[in-house]
Amino acid sequence: MMTAETFSNHRRLALRGLGAVGLLPWVQPVWANQNLEAPEALIERVSGLLLDKIRADDSLRSGDINRIMALVDEHLMPHVNFTRMTASSVGRFWRQATPEQRQRLQEEFKITLVRTYSGALNQLTDQTLALRPSRAQPGDTEVVVRSELRGRGEPVPIDYRMEKTPTGWKVFDVNVAGFWLVDTYRGQFAQEINARGIDGLIAAMAERNRAAATRS
Repeated sequence: MMTAETFSNHRRLALRGLGAVGLLPWVQPVWANQNLEAPEALIERVSGLLLDKIRADDSLRSGDINRIMALVDEHLMPHVNFTRMTASSVGRFWRQATPEQRQRLQEEFKITLVRTYSGALNQLTDQTLALRPSRAQPGDTEVVVRSELRGRGEPVPIDYRMEKTPTGWKVFDVNVAGFWLVDTYRGQFAQEINARGIDGLIAAMAERNRAAATRS
């Protein structure tokens, strides 16, 4: 089974310099007749904004977690169904979690992901993402926006699972170089919950995040 650490290494390579969302320079018109912003257009707009801010801010590129978290909360989280992402990562155990445990899981998981991606920001150069052909159909309520990272070396595929909500399209999973984030963490989280329970998983995540903070 691929560990979260191994998966993180793949993501650091594939998302080098891109933060959590890549730059998508081309938009398909398949959703043009709908009132909501098309999923491809949403990713293009948000990723362009994030890249501009990261390139212009030395503190973001140096890994300032507080600055990165503020950027994520303001510009990225409104377009992510993070509750679904966390619930899917926790798997069947999510139904057993109390509201307080669910909140703590989301808080620690967000810190985990931000710290994983933050190390790549200082390598932001001229990499770009280009969309690959879409398999979506008009009327779909869940789509996969398929893209690839282009710049150094061989192109790396990066895909986004997105769902249509009343307030717009939202990302709920990311695939980098063939590895879906949710599937990877689900295996790790299941092992920890089976061994220590939901509170044990929360404690382990919190401890890893605290340890990472002391090394920053």
